[in-house]
Parts: sequence; structure tokens; C-alpha cells
Amino acid sequence: MLQGRMDRARQLRREMTLPEVKLWQVLRQRPGGFKFRRQHPCGPYVADFYCHEARLVIEVDGEAHNRGGAPQRDEQRDGWFAAKGLTILRIPAVDILNELEAAVMGIVTTAKGQIGED
Repeated sequence: MLQGRMDRARQLRREMTLPEVKLWQVLRQRPGGFKFRRQHPCGPYVADFYCHEARLVIEVDGEAHNRGGAPQRDEQRDGWFAAKGLTILRIPAVDILNELEAAVMGIVTTAKGQIGED
């Protein structure tokens, strides 16, 4: 089972969307001193990005997240993360494309808040 999630994470790393790629280009530079992982396996899920120090999961939500059963699946997924003591930050893909700097500032601010920094 774990191997399947690891393989899926590797596949997702190869198939990242444009907003995910743009965000990763900044997050890999460790903004605010935080280390982020991309397409990180977490239990039965794979988080788009994860910061262990802040226990922060970042999800990049494209248009598909608003259709069909996706909102219910996202809610179930968020509940699983929350039950594990993780904070979920969902960022619309369009915000990353149009306001990358603001999105990164929001991520760093949230991460700092999770570890009690001002």
C-alpha cells in the first residue's frame, strides 16, 4: 500500500500543473526559512505541498475542485488531515497564476502562525 502511494506521488511530481510548478519554483527556495515537500504522501492521500515544521498542507485547487463530487472528496480529505493535527491551506490555482507573490506571502504567514512566530 505504501509503495502505491509513493509511486503515485512520483507520478504526480512528473505531471504537476502550471500553477503547481510556479508555486514549487518559489517554495523550493525555502521562503521564510520553511522547507516544503511537493507531492508528499500523507496517509491515504498525497498533499500537493507539505511543510513538516508547521504541520501545514497546501492544496492547489484548479477548476475541477468545484465540479461533481470533488467538493465532497476535498471535505473528506481535509477532515482526515485535520484529525491528524494538520492545517490545510487551499489556494485557487488562478490566484497562484495571477498573484504568486501574495500567495507565497499567505503561505509563509500561515506557516509562521502554526509554529507561533510573529
